[in-house]
Amino acid sequence: MSRSKLSDLEKTLCYTFNDVALLEEALRHSSFVNEQPGKGLADNERLEFLGDAVVNLITGHLLMVHYPAFNEGHLSRMRAYLVNEFQLSNIARQINLGAYIQLGKGESQTHGRAKPSILANTFEALIAAVYLDGGYTSVFQLLSRYMTPLITLESPSADVQDYKSKFQELIQSTQYPLPQYTVMEETGPDHDKTFVIRLACGDIHTQGFGKSKKNAEQDAAKKAYAIFMQHVAE
Repeated sequence: MSRSKLSDLEKTLCYTFNDVALLEEALRHSSFVNEQPGKGLADNERLEFLGDAVVNLITGHLLMVHYPAFNEGHLSRMRAYLVNEFQLSNIARQINLGAYIQLGKGESQTHGRAKPSILANTFEALIAAVYLDGGYTSVFQLLSRYMTPLITLESPSADVQDYKSKFQELIQSTQYPLPQYTVMEETGPDHDKTFVIRLACGDIHTQGFGKSKKNAEQDAAKKAYAIFMQHVAE
């Protein structure tokens, strides 16, 4: 990838890399590396592993600052809501990250640049690259620009984000059976699994996605809650 194109991404991030090789590695998907045998290229999975931890740390830090009265349970639920695949892929789209990802031909042809999992994973790798290149202060400033608006949006309470409990409480006041959650799919390496959870509750059926079973269940419950409320409105 040309240095000028990488510079465009740096301008978007408001961060200039001292070691541009870190940025290049963060943007290098395993499918691209697999098609470049013998070149000694590293894919972004190790950076993604580190980035996951950095994103969780900084998001937790921001939540502690914004909500000093919330207990550990509230903060944990809010963080799970903020760092899931859906939210991180949306941030990746804000910075047009898909345009910079190096993909193999197969992934590129199947619209890999738009896949939430690839966008979220690459964003985590990018966060790790900034952390390694510029340290905690640099990555905190970068990530806080995108996380703070989500954290402060309508000053959400943690209870609002716990859709699993919220949906169950709603259902208990109706004739609907209690929701059942089933793991439909589990993909990815041990350090970076993606779960697909199916929720069944009467005539309501949804699928949730997440980096943990809990996050996937929350995603499925959020969708089920929206469907139920639509039924009520009708």
